[in-house]
Amino acid sequence: MLAGEIFVCKDQDMRGLAGRFVSSRSGSFAPIIVLSMIPLISAVGFAVDYTSAVQTRSTEQAALDAAILSITTMDTASTKAQRQVAMQASYVANGGQGDATLNTFTVAADGTATAQASANFAMPTLFMQIARINTVPVGVSSAVSKTPALVEATFNVDHVSGYWNKTMTLYGLPFGWNSNTTPTAMMKIDYAYKAYNYSYTSGGKTYTAADPKGYGTTTISTGSGTSAKVVQSQVCTPVGQTTDFTPTAGTYRSTAVAKSGSTTGSTIYFKTTCVTTNSAGSSSGATVDVSMMDQVYLQMDVPSGPVNPLKSNSASTSNRLYLGAGYSTAAQKALSPSKYLPVEVNSNTIVDIFGAVPCSETSDQAWEDGGNNPPLPDVTNADFFYSVMGKCAFNKRASDTLLTQ
Repeated sequence: MLAGEIFVCKDQDMRGLAGRFVSSRSGSFAPIIVLSMIPLISAVGFAVDYTSAVQTRSTEQAALDAAILSITTMDTASTKAQRQVAMQASYVANGGQGDATLNTFTVAADGTATAQASANFAMPTLFMQIARINTVPVGVSSAVSKTPALVEATFNVDHVSGYWNKTMTLYGLPFGWNSNTTPTAMMKIDYAYKAYNYSYTSGGKTYTAADPKGYGTTTISTGSGTSAKVVQSQVCTPVGQTTDFTPTAGTYRSTAVAKSGSTTGSTIYFKTTCVTTNSAGSSSGATVDVSMMDQVYLQMDVPSGPVNPLKSNSASTSNRLYLGAGYSTAAQKALSPSKYLPVEVNSNTIVDIFGAVPCSETSDQAWEDGGNNPPLPDVTNADFFYSVMGKCAFNKRASDTLLTQ
């Protein structure tokens, strides 16, 4: 090339040069390509391993949650070591990998149980091994709180009325029950109707009025069949009179108009006194142990009634049940009696008796025996009045446990 000349490279020369570079067999270009792809392959591989770690962690968390919930249904006498073994088995059964550790399990004096657990797994990697990372630690933790639940209920008859004989029974279904399990009758209240008429003579005519409430005799017993034991009885005695009165505790007022044929007479005031007697060794009605029951429900059988039976766990008949708020003492109730009046259960509701009986408090409750159709918000429409007091402590029922972490 002469001085001052400008070198011009034609297109075909450039293409030829590029072709010779690519087709070069010197081996210098291939390593460059491979080396340049390593970061890309590593990035993709790390993303795959990361996604796998996230999925593994999700599985581990679900397995640990299930495992820690499972040990809250074990008996209070179970040791931490026994719970650890059971938790690890449940963890593995639910797809957990690695080791699950029960860090704490405590039951407070009031029956509240809390537990905390963790699990760790060294997840093998696929692509990260390029960077000499053979495993990735996956760790999860879980905690639960289990509130105290009903373990004992004490029933007391207040008063029962009505023209139909009836029986209220507390049934229980034990832990592990299925559709073939026969419910256990744990407490029964039987009522027998006793008719009462009041008559008087005036102007040569005899006027008669029947007690409209029909108070009778009630017995409350624990157990069933040959093991049934009467622990409380109540006898109600009505007396008719023509003078009005103010009812007091244990004394009830009802009225009816006396008739002599089609002739109307005076208004008769029925003063009914109910006397309750506890059997020897029973100071407060029927005390029932429900600690081994997963479900309990109340059933009232009214053979002569239009609706039979009535059940607290039936959405079609539970609205004949009235539930009152819990109170600690009679004095507390006396300060605001309307606050503790039983309230009619909403229609299409299944009642959980474990929740309907307050812990360490008394709840006034009642049943309407089927003679009237709900809604009947006024509890005076009811026929079967009783109170129930609950004792709560640690209970194996799983439904009382909540995940807190």
